[in-house]
Amino acid sequence: MAGSKKQRKAAARSGSAAVMPPPAARQAWWPWALAIVVVIVAVFEIYGPALNGPFLLDDTYLPYDAPTPSGGLRNWIAGVRPLLMFSYWLNYRSAGAQDTYGYHAVNVVLHLLNGGLVWFIVRRLLSRFEQDRWRLNALSGFAALLFLVHPLNTESVSYVASRSETLSVFFFYLAFALFLYRRREAIGWGRAAIILVVFGAAVLTKEHAVVLAALLLLTDYWWNPPFSSEGIRRNWRLYAPMLAAAALGGFWVARVLARATTAGFHVTGLTWYGYFFTECRAIWVYLLLYVLPLGQNIDHEFAVSNGLLDHGAIIGLVALLAAIAAAWVLRRRFPLAAYGLLVFLLLLAPTSSFVPIADPLVERRLYLPFIGLLFITIDLVRRWRASRQVLAGVLGAVLVVEGALAYQRNQLWGDDIAMWRDSVSKSPNKLRPRFQLAGALYMHGQCTEAAEEYSRAASLGKPGYNLLLDWGLAEDCAHHPDVALERIRQALTVEQSAHGYTQLAKVYGDAGRFDEALAALDQAAKYDPNYDIIYFYRGTVFAKEHNFPAAIAEYRHGLALNPQNTAIREALAQVEQAASGRR
Repeated sequence: MAGSKKQRKAAARSGSAAVMPPPAARQAWWPWALAIVVVIVAVFEIYGPALNGPFLLDDTYLPYDAPTPSGGLRNWIAGVRPLLMFSYWLNYRSAGAQDTYGYHAVNVVLHLLNGGLVWFIVRRLLSRFEQDRWRLNALSGFAALLFLVHPLNTESVSYVASRSETLSVFFFYLAFALFLYRRREAIGWGRAAIILVVFGAAVLTKEHAVVLAALLLLTDYWWNPPFSSEGIRRNWRLYAPMLAAAALGGFWVARVLARATTAGFHVTGLTWYGYFFTECRAIWVYLLLYVLPLGQNIDHEFAVSNGLLDHGAIIGLVALLAAIAAAWVLRRRFPLAAYGLLVFLLLLAPTSSFVPIADPLVERRLYLPFIGLLFITIDLVRRWRASRQVLAGVLGAVLVVEGALAYQRNQLWGDDIAMWRDSVSKSPNKLRPRFQLAGALYMHGQCTEAAEEYSRAASLGKPGYNLLLDWGLAEDCAHHPDVALERIRQALTVEQSAHGYTQLAKVYGDAGRFDEALAALDQAAKYDPNYDIIYFYRGTVFAKEHNFPAAIAEYRHGLALNPQNTAIREALAQVEQAASGRR
């Protein structure tokens, strides 16, 4: 962001324009390389407990954790986030679905790259005020390291489905860094084209990246020169196509939201104004978690404010308006902090403004706007003129504490039962954490406890199809077939499906009631005759009856429908071996 010679001289006096520190003598490269290696090792150590952690929540609905995921790349990237799904496809092709290490490791690598981009971004803006090279590097390094080790970012990194955050933010921050590190105030066509390509990659990873256009406009207004539209006029080469692309992206997002059930203006029981009032409170919870990261929760129980007076929403709104007004009034005295507050609110707006989302308080939403909080922090810390030793000691102590808390949080991410027990203790009246705890117990073979947790979950709200079905399977695993059949029949009164009838058939088959199992499978075929699991269970029934030719025929039919169903393939091999042994 270089300006004219007159502007640079004025900036040296005022500290308010883009001035980089004077060039220093050439420094040895190895201390930097050693520092980078130490950071990489430390971050992997902090996230180590979660690297082999299980898939959780939305992971179980994504293709990489499906029982028989489609291996065709076209099927993976056909949705609204093709670059995100392409990254998952690469993971699946290299490690399958059983080894979660690769999925988690990619997230950590992306997190490290994002930390590096934070260093570059903060250093560029901080260089406007800080001329001491040691302090410039120390404060920029502290910002990057705080981003890397803060426990509030663990959900975005340790939760595989949150790669939508880490990958989109990588492209987002990269585009922002390319914008900041241009050689001239007026951006050229070449750099504008590169930024637009990276911007497109960010949007194709997650839709919230459309807000980059607003961030760049704010940045040019705020800094080039300060509080002037001159920088915006100079950079029309970038803004004209970017705003057009952002408008198209906004239209695309609107179409996606029109079909969504958990986000948009059709979320059951949640109005746009109710969500806005709720977020006026949620934003202050986010800020508190940044300052004091205690009470973190994978599934927060957060009441909705349907009116301005509900749950103190008016206090949150007035406080937000006061903070924005203070940022504007103090923009010349605290330019980086004031800018940081507006950046934080701007980058949080896609998920925390007036467009309803079913979950009003989610920690991973802080990953993109986190950099705004870092701007505030660094602007305040830079004013403390302590000695180098004292400053390094205090900042180092903060990083050690944050890293220790992040390590503890990652221990939960590595253990699904412990994670959901933690969430149940913090959200005791919310159905989903207890439902997820029950599912985790069932997956670990603790069937009696799982059935008890499903019962408790059902008491917290009207049980739906999935809860009743999974409850029935847990009761079957706990050797309560009659209760299991009752629960699955209840599920089928809520929703008729081929999958539901196959699970009913499974319970009948486990109880040795083969005729009833086959009748349930006939019902399943009426809803979806191409559902391969029908023929897997039908073959299993015939195999238990030692009718091997019929079992082989059913298994082969199922494989013809889905050649990637390894369970059918293995069962077929076993039955063919048993059949050959009888001949």
